[in-house]
Amino acid sequence: MERLYNSRFSRLADKVAVDNEDGLTTAQLMLTNHDLKPVEPERRQWGAWNFVGFWIADSFNINTWMISSSMIVNGLSWWQSWLCVWIGYAIAGGFICLTGRIGAMYHIGFPVVNRSSFGIWGCLWPVFNRAAMACIWYGVQSYIGGHCVYLMIRSIWLSWDRNTIPNTFSADSGTTTADYASFFIFWLVSLPAIWFPVHQIRHLFTVKAYFVPCAGIAYLIWALVRAGGPGPIVRQGASIEGSDLAWEFIKGVMSSIANFATLIVNDPDFSRFAGKPSDALWSQMFTIPIGFAVTSLIGILVSSSSVIIYPGTEPIWDPLDLLERFIDDGGSGQRFGVFVISLAFALAQLGTNIAANSVSAGTDMTALLPRFINIRRGGYICAAVGLAMCPYTLLTSANQFTTYLSSYSVFLSSIAGVMCSDYYIVRKGYLEIRELYDARKTGPYYFTFGFHWRAYAAYISGILINVVGFAGAVNGGNVPIGATYIYNFNFFCGFIISGAMYWGLCKLFPIPACSDTWMEVGDQIEEVRLAYDQSSQQEFDEEADMGNKYDKNHQKTI
Repeated sequence: MERLYNSRFSRLADKVAVDNEDGLTTAQLMLTNHDLKPVEPERRQWGAWNFVGFWIADSFNINTWMISSSMIVNGLSWWQSWLCVWIGYAIAGGFICLTGRIGAMYHIGFPVVNRSSFGIWGCLWPVFNRAAMACIWYGVQSYIGGHCVYLMIRSIWLSWDRNTIPNTFSADSGTTTADYASFFIFWLVSLPAIWFPVHQIRHLFTVKAYFVPCAGIAYLIWALVRAGGPGPIVRQGASIEGSDLAWEFIKGVMSSIANFATLIVNDPDFSRFAGKPSDALWSQMFTIPIGFAVTSLIGILVSSSSVIIYPGTEPIWDPLDLLERFIDDGGSGQRFGVFVISLAFALAQLGTNIAANSVSAGTDMTALLPRFINIRRGGYICAAVGLAMCPYTLLTSANQFTTYLSSYSVFLSSIAGVMCSDYYIVRKGYLEIRELYDARKTGPYYFTFGFHWRAYAAYISGILINVVGFAGAVNGGNVPIGATYIYNFNFFCGFIISGAMYWGLCKLFPIPACSDTWMEVGDQIEEVRLAYDQSSQQEFDEEADMGNKYDKNHQKTI
């Protein structure tokens, strides 16, 4: 009976398993599948203009539209807050290019890149971190997209009103029947986009890059015409000065970088589809600050004009709230304009959700259970979690979870610091691709039971430098002023401390599979077979090989 049960379980497991290379061991099946392997040449279809379209599309979203609002509310003038966005996203673009080059050169994603630094099994913790946050953000972004759907429906039928439709949710739930139905429609319509492979989804970003910015500019012109000018915000100066002004400026820059922290660590998930490394360099370096700065400026001007359109009110920073006001006081022509712009914002939210969340979560889940999960299945699991978590409960005014989400960059900065230090300083661009899929103790990335203690020591160090200030930001408690000042530079502190600590530990306790000189060999990668053969059976002893280097001809030197 037990034998029959085991055979049935085995057949079921084989049916739900994803396609994989023949001849892999059980351990290798826990490390690879088609979506985790290096991208073969026929799927490297992202050119430089695809990356330009990708980031233009990603920049036009509601979070970017509102990013200057907190800076202006906290005392900066409009041009100072806009300068923060320019500087912050220019720096973020540099970080994106640092992590993205690894994927563009070796055509591997974030989970596999982390195996060289955190270890074959040690990489699972950073990967799980990223997957969990992507699922949560997917739900939050989908709920915001649901607001766009609510406006689209209400612009057609005014009876679609959250205040008149019978509400089956409690008053403190954070949502209403109309809002939840709109959220569910957005969530449902988003599902087909998850089906397409990553190398084909670039077409969605191309469409978004044309349609959404045009709608955003039309929204700007519409608001300025109705107001007869840009409003008072562009004429008011900073309300703070001295050191208070300096610290608010620094926090504005860092908030722009923190808003990009998730994309910084997972950029290899997209850059690995680049035709050549240069396609993912300048296209990202310049498009990111320009795209996000332009979107932010439009948000500032539209919000400023809202004060004139609706006298006696505070600036309306949420563009969807302003569109809702337009529905209430306009005719059919105005409602049609609201419908088109809301459709553009819904497409913007869809693209952002795919780029920053579903693909990232799908890739990460593929690494967590590669025998049964590929990127497509992982994306649908992410969508299911995003629906089940009831994201509206996290967006209530009394809930501090959005502050926690924004502050989570302190953890991601430590991961990025270890990644970049390992690739650029310790290994000097050299990776042994086949060994990144090798679960044997003899592999150079196996370290200690598959975990790299140097990486974890560095990762924890990068977190500890920020942890006191992080607690103060999330809980609002009193913390030492020095910790607050350090936390104001949170991404830099986490990145620099973790990267420097990792480099120092690797200097004191050298690791194998490094190079003496800069040596990227990703251009030699075509089709990689991972099944063990006779050439891969040589013994590898980490202790004996500790500190071994490789010269420019890929020859080991002692």
